[in-house]
Amino acid sequence: MSESTTLLLNGNHAVSWAARLAQPQVVPVYPITPQTPILELITEFKARGEMDAEVLTPESEHSVLAACIPASLAGARVFTATASQGLLLMHEVLHYASGARAPIVMANVNRTVASPWAFWPDETDSLAQRDCGWIQYYSESPQESLDTVLQAFRVAERVQLPAMVSHDAFYVSHSLEPVSVPSQETVDRFLPPYHREMRLDTGIGASWGNVVTQEMYRRHRMQIEDAMAAALDAAQEADRAWSALTGRGWGVLERYRCEGADVVVVAIGSLCGTAREAVDALRAEGVACGLLKLRLLRPLPVQALRVALAGVPDVVVLDRNHSPGLGGIVLQELRGALYGMERAPRLHGVMAGVGGVDVQPRDICEWVRGRSRAAEVTWG
Repeated sequence: MSESTTLLLNGNHAVSWAARLAQPQVVPVYPITPQTPILELITEFKARGEMDAEVLTPESEHSVLAACIPASLAGARVFTATASQGLLLMHEVLHYASGARAPIVMANVNRTVASPWAFWPDETDSLAQRDCGWIQYYSESPQESLDTVLQAFRVAERVQLPAMVSHDAFYVSHSLEPVSVPSQETVDRFLPPYHREMRLDTGIGASWGNVVTQEMYRRHRMQIEDAMAAALDAAQEADRAWSALTGRGWGVLERYRCEGADVVVVAIGSLCGTAREAVDALRAEGVACGLLKLRLLRPLPVQALRVALAGVPDVVVLDRNHSPGLGGIVLQELRGALYGMERAPRLHGVMAGVGGVDVQPRDICEWVRGRSRAAEVTWG
């Protein structure tokens, strides 16, 4: 294909196409609902000779990521995917990947975590990993997922940190939409072959994972923090470059109808589409409401959040996740980002759609209308 092609794809298959276009050399994956279609289509690409990658199927998600790390350290471009309990099983190795500075890209399909057992959209799985040193993106649609996986490779390889791209189970993973699939030539211009100068190579003689002194460990963590700071600029640069090639730019934040807003709804993932409809309905009623979509959660774009919400009296934060004893995670992230800000907005948290409960535009309208009488955190 020399030009982009429009295909009817669900979110998972859009991710598979992104993986194919990124041309990774190694793809270790373990099937888990609702991520399995990503693996299935990748194996079809491989079987048809359309994807030149070593596709591995280890015995568990822990082993999947354990296979990703040495492949990345040896200089390979690496992709994987998981969901829910699979991501939780990787937890130990997630820390090792970031500490090893392995720029793996992983798609995660946000799904409820056990127990009890359920299969609905809930972002607790990935948000619970926010301190593991991975760049974290959240996408709203199949098109955004395809574009974001490609951007994540560019950012991860530039700053030498792993990146996770998450989208909601079923609302995105299994919903069909027309998706613009770029040509291989376009992607090659955006994402040239990966070359890792420091790698596992007998000619170089480098190694990873050694026991170090306290001061060496401290310096290593400082370097990871510096890389996260660099990732914010890298994410913005990658988005601008992708927009120049395709006409599609997503930003690290999206402001929708926020001009002169008295109240702004903040959300991540598929809830943002529902929130746009609610904002339109509220504006039609004369309520000055806007939407702030948070696409990049790690590194958290603190300054951009402060600028976007400056002068806004009230903010309603929608959380499709649950941190027991604390409430909504995005609310807490926003509270930390705005702390100490002069005339900071009043924050109102809504546990919206936890466990996959359906959220309608009328629900969001009601939460916005009732913000002045609501408790600091309410269950939607």
